[in-house]
Amino acid sequence: MSLLAVGINHNTASVDLREKVAFPPEKLARALGELKESSSVNGSVILSTCNRTEIYCDINGNSKAKLIEWLIEFHDVNAEELKPSLYMYEEQSAIKHLMRVSCGLDSLVLGEPQILGQVKQAYTDARENNAVESGLEKLFQKTFSVAKRVRTETEIGGNAVSVAYAACTLAKQIFESIADSTVLLVGAGETIELVAKHLAGHDCKNMIVANRTKERAEVLASQFNAEVISLSQIPEVLPRADIVISSTASQLPIIGKGMVESALKARRHQPILLIDIAVPRDIESQVGELSDAYLYTVDDLQSIVESNMEQRKVEAIQAEAIVSTESAQFMTWMRSLQAVDSIREFRQSADEIRKELLAKSIQSLTTGADPEKVLLELSNKLTNRLIHAPTRALQDAAEQGDPAKLKTIRQSLGLHEA
Repeated sequence: MSLLAVGINHNTASVDLREKVAFPPEKLARALGELKESSSVNGSVILSTCNRTEIYCDINGNSKAKLIEWLIEFHDVNAEELKPSLYMYEEQSAIKHLMRVSCGLDSLVLGEPQILGQVKQAYTDARENNAVESGLEKLFQKTFSVAKRVRTETEIGGNAVSVAYAACTLAKQIFESIADSTVLLVGAGETIELVAKHLAGHDCKNMIVANRTKERAEVLASQFNAEVISLSQIPEVLPRADIVISSTASQLPIIGKGMVESALKARRHQPILLIDIAVPRDIESQVGELSDAYLYTVDDLQSIVESNMEQRKVEAIQAEAIVSTESAQFMTWMRSLQAVDSIREFRQSADEIRKELLAKSIQSLTTGADPEKVLLELSNKLTNRLIHAPTRALQDAAEQGDPAKLKTIRQSLGLHEA
């Protein structure tokens, strides 16, 4: 088994180039089929995401150039454009790279968990297309267990490192259960959609979406079974909200101090958490002066994100150590496979000699030969036949003046150093 990983990612290639060499679902089966039919590839797994395209394969001989030529031809891209952006890892480096990718150590956002699911899907797709042979099978199964170990033994994925996720984490810390809280989302853009996804992940069932255009709000709300209101309805709905998260493109504040003050009175001063992740601000800064109103801005969240990213970097040190150890162990196991055929042949040869000499000895005994002489002859002949090849190898190494080879043979025979 000869492992090779070839690819491009967010560090080496532009978005435009990554799009050119991506493998969409409708092309993946054909690609895996072509690699399978190639005489230079024994098995392959193709990982294709928005941030990377990578091919992991077991190749025959020196087939690296052929694989790159196939990639260029398959996507009909300019070789001079692609080649400078390609990276290539072999053997243990390929093992380590796959493990680092799966653990989120090579991601745009350090420690992000989504990549592991994408690697698992790539492996499943390859299996369904009969593109995975036993060596790759064992490599990917080992990789998944390493990723699980990293997630269990480190906190690399345990801290919020996006503003949207930080907002939801903050809400979860302040409220005992956001599943029972009513959340008012102001805006319906990409950030609010991400916030809604995180909230749904925390089992939040009571969401209200307020937006300038109801059509866009309804598209978002339909994904989460949320209520839809216009911006003008916020004052009457605000008393129902335990949490307000706002992110619009408005140039003026949408929620003012007086509006929140009225809502708090209607709520009998039950607290409201307000998270403003808009620039310019959607919520007047004076809201933070009110008792029972807890206002956090994008700057507050950014400091949380930066602190958490630093913590992830600390955790990444331990994760890297785990990956280094595990990849080295897997490489040792792979190398041990290379000895399996040699050991089998050696044992078979020794056993054939044993059977041959034993048969002759039994025949001598049946004709009435002296048993003691027969056993002595058997032991002498067996010893001579078994040590013949090692003896010849020792003599050749000595005659060739090759002390390193001589030392290796002595060690393999269990002899003390000369």
